[in-house]
Amino acid sequence: MNRDSIDWAGQIPAVVTPFKEDGAIDENAFRENNARMMAHGASGLLIGGCTGEFWSMSGKERHSLFKMGAGATEGKGPVLAGTGAITVKETVELTNAAKDAGCDGAVILPPYFIKLTEDEIFAHFQEVNAAVAFPIVIYNIPGNAVNAVTPELAARIAELDNVVAIKESSGDWNNFYSTLIRVIDKIRVFCGPSSAFGVPAVAVGADGFIDCFPNVWAPGGIDLFHAAKEGRTREAARLQETGRRLTDLFTSQGRTLYPSTKAAMNEMGFNGGAVRAPLRPLGTDQVDSLMKGLDELKINQTKTGERA
Repeated sequence: MNRDSIDWAGQIPAVVTPFKEDGAIDENAFRENNARMMAHGASGLLIGGCTGEFWSMSGKERHSLFKMGAGATEGKGPVLAGTGAITVKETVELTNAAKDAGCDGAVILPPYFIKLTEDEIFAHFQEVNAAVAFPIVIYNIPGNAVNAVTPELAARIAELDNVVAIKESSGDWNNFYSTLIRVIDKIRVFCGPSSAFGVPAVAVGADGFIDCFPNVWAPGGIDLFHAAKEGRTREAARLQETGRRLTDLFTSQGRTLYPSTKAAMNEMGFNGGAVRAPLRPLGTDQVDSLMKGLDELKINQTKTGERA
């Protein structure tokens, strides 16, 4: 396999996993949000990624989520499943579960927590690759995983048979661009922090975005890709500014990205659900200032389509 084995491109939102107050996955809310993303023009969906709080779920729950999400795009794009785990054995089990459920590809980050050498990270992907027959998307998010996929390592992993793409979420433009120029001829490149530099990523050849902000910023977060791709310079610049300001808003005043995303969804009527520990819900003042910021950005759209 390689980049030509798939046709994945555009904005593929990394969707939340809505949890009920008792901790159960809210299947109805999950399906509704997935359908909303597709209705706004998403090119596919990533389920059970970092935004989906995979790290808080048991293996059984992750298997169940794959079954819930498979087919959510109704053939209009891929359903990608986050199947990363610390051991090769668990990663392979999760990847095969995603395949059996009917998902279209696996998004796999390096083993996390323990600091590894590049050779150890490569060996992990090499062993997973040898044990599955399923498209693999490398997931570089060192801020969460500790272990980074450097441009040099990405080029090595890109040579593995089942690897078709990379989700580059380092948040570092130099790392993103260095990775892209090393692997773009072999595998597809998706920009993770498109809210920060999606427009320049498209300008240098990125195939698409995999980002969390469409959960609260749709269609704007999806239009960002199309405006950049189609050369609508002023619109792209305006949307990029909004994305940058959103990033700052969601990660200021003691807020972090995933609780902020769910809080905004809940306030807007989209049922993002509860976060799971060790994350904690935002405080009242944090929610109020978050929603004030969304109002100022004119993207606080409610479920009915009216401005809040």
